Amino acid sequence: MLWNILALVLFKIPDLPHRSSLHRPTRLMSKLTMILALCLVISSQAQARKISRVVIDPGHGGKDKGANRGSTYEKNLALNVAKRVEVLLKAKGMPVTMTRRSDKFISLTSRAAIANRYSNAIFISIHFNAHTSTRQTGVETYYYGEQGKKLAAHVHLRLLSRLKPRNGDTRQRKNLAVLNKTRCPAILVECGYISNYTERKKCLSSGYQYNCAKAIVDGIWAYKTYR
Repeated sequence: MLWNILALVLFKIPDLPHRSSLHRPTRLMSKLTMILALCLVISSQAQARKISRVVIDPGHGGKDKGANRGSTYEKNLALNVAKRVEVLLKAKGMPVTMTRRSDKFISLTSRAAIANRYSNAIFISIHFNAHTSTRQTGVETYYYGEQGKKLAAHVHLRLLSRLKPRNGDTRQRKNLAVLNKTRCPAILVECGYISNYTERKKCLSSGYQYNCAKAIVDGIWAYKTYR
């Protein structure tokens, strides 16, 4: 298949009219550029990962409120972003499973077990952060294992691009049950610090929550499409 396409580019596509043979190197370079572009497209498609399902895990829930400041609870923010992620993924035709859809408590091992029901799945746990220092801000993405590291890199890059936080990095966390008990690539995204007054106001806004969701979805899609 690839050789047929290359032959078409090299031999079947006619040269443009020219006045002298001095233009031949330019036409050859043009064909070579087309070949390179085709190779890159074909290569990326051939290497695309097969992802049968995305398991979205809104952190905490029910009696487990997560971090909170005043009336702002992590469990509610996480669910809001998770629902937006679900909508955006389904719009792309991607099957989605939510570990919870309401203010319900689910154990950490149960969350991992939900992901382990599926083959070729990925697991995204969504959280918001807090710190004793009110100056702390930014987004963080945690992972476990090599495939988790690659997924985290794709998602975190889109978070940085869309949210433009002052701080943020990716780190391996071997002690988080939702990561180390899942058999599929798994990451945990901390979308912002609600302990910082300014960042908490952002986290509460629908625009910020949408941008978090869009960045996560774009990162998932990049992970699915490219190695």
